[in-house]
Amino acid sequence: MKKIFLGIFSILLIDQFFKIYIKTHFELGNGIPIFPFFWIFFVENPGMAYGLSLFPGNKGKILLSIFRLIFVFFLFIFICNKIKKKSSNYLIIPSIFILSGAIGNLIDSALYGLLFNKGTIYYKKFHKWIPYTGLSKIQNPFNKNGYASFLEGCVVDMFYFPIINTNIPNWFPFFGGCKFQLFKPVFNFSDVIIFFGILFLLIFNKKIKHIKIF
Repeated sequence: MKKIFLGIFSILLIDQFFKIYIKTHFELGNGIPIFPFFWIFFVENPGMAYGLSLFPGNKGKILLSIFRLIFVFFLFIFICNKIKKKSSNYLIIPSIFILSGAIGNLIDSALYGLLFNKGTIYYKKFHKWIPYTGLSKIQNPFNKNGYASFLEGCVVDMFYFPIINTNIPNWFPFFGGCKFQLFKPVFNFSDVIIFFGILFLLIFNKKIKHIKIF
């Protein structure tokens, strides 16, 4: 169990280091190119992957945070149960990856609104999320000067891979002159860890059923 907690802690440490550094050193909507196909680009996501949400506005944001909290709780119980039953590492390790990534994004949703003085917030008057200008700063969560309440924070994303970023030729039917981007989503370290966790579960699906290492 100590190794498991150490693994989760290590992933969360890397994830939160990236997020806190980006949020306190980059202005929202700005970034730097590392390679032509890889940018560090700061965006905030009030919803799920690809900006999807359960419901519009703060209600959807709070429900999503609660869903993340419930998911983390039950996944943790699931992993503890599988360890006791000496299930395969091919099941436990990917599940730990998914749990770690889910906790990483839950921290953003639950606490970032309290920990930072600036963030993307929902304006009921305009029925949309409004970004902010300037750099965000860490502040005392007990001062109640954060940009949002508990469970209303936005997830910090920063990895952007514009593998193809071009304009479609004007002669092309229907879509001529439009901008085309191949891999447009911006994501974070937690998302990467969750992706690999799911990928490993799919790859080692057959071994999970037959091998017991723990």
